[in-house]
Amino acid sequence: MTVQDAVASRSEPPRSLGAVCLVDDHGEFRQSAAWWLESLGYEVRTFDDPQAFLDAGDPPADACLLFDVRMPTMSGLQLLDAVKARGCERPVIFMTGHADVPLAVEAMKKGAITFLEKPFQEAALEEALGLAFARLRPATTPGQDLYARRLASLTEREREVMALVVAGRVNKIIAYELGISPKTVELHRSRIMTKMEATSLTELVRMAITGTTDGDA
Repeated sequence: MTVQDAVASRSEPPRSLGAVCLVDDHGEFRQSAAWWLESLGYEVRTFDDPQAFLDAGDPPADACLLFDVRMPTMSGLQLLDAVKARGCERPVIFMTGHADVPLAVEAMKKGAITFLEKPFQEAALEEALGLAFARLRPATTPGQDLYARRLASLTEREREVMALVVAGRVNKIIAYELGISPKTVELHRSRIMTKMEATSLTELVRMAITGTTDGDA
């Protein structure tokens, strides 16, 4: 991957927030929940039966499991046991249409993120998913977070210019490739250096390659 590709890849928003495997025997709920989750940016895989989920193989590495507790052939808790027996560890959220304190306690003991009672507020599920995916993603360093915030402050044009700058293009070439004047390129470069808080071109290139501000003077 070139430096330009690295900058471009960090500039683009992720295509998916992650995969959600939804197992629920109620078709109407399953369909509406899948539509809502997809609208948020999740990749959703739905199953109307626990065995169908198991037959599909291990879920993606970045998946969160969303299980109904009470299903005809196998309970959500039994399904989680079957998944764990395969050595597959994924964060799981349980849902139920019937409040059941002992079941909720057992679910939490098995490592569930939370136990949601239907009908639940969309915000409650969204928050639970945020916690679930936080378990899957490696923690970022303060330097990575700071770099991401600085990069997000750039306009689309400034990101294009930055990618070409760190790739070693001179102003005249950048101007030609982007169809703008060299003077406009200079203006963008100045704004990029200010927003990225880079004191030199070398520092800007280092940040672009490493994706972190760690090492700032």
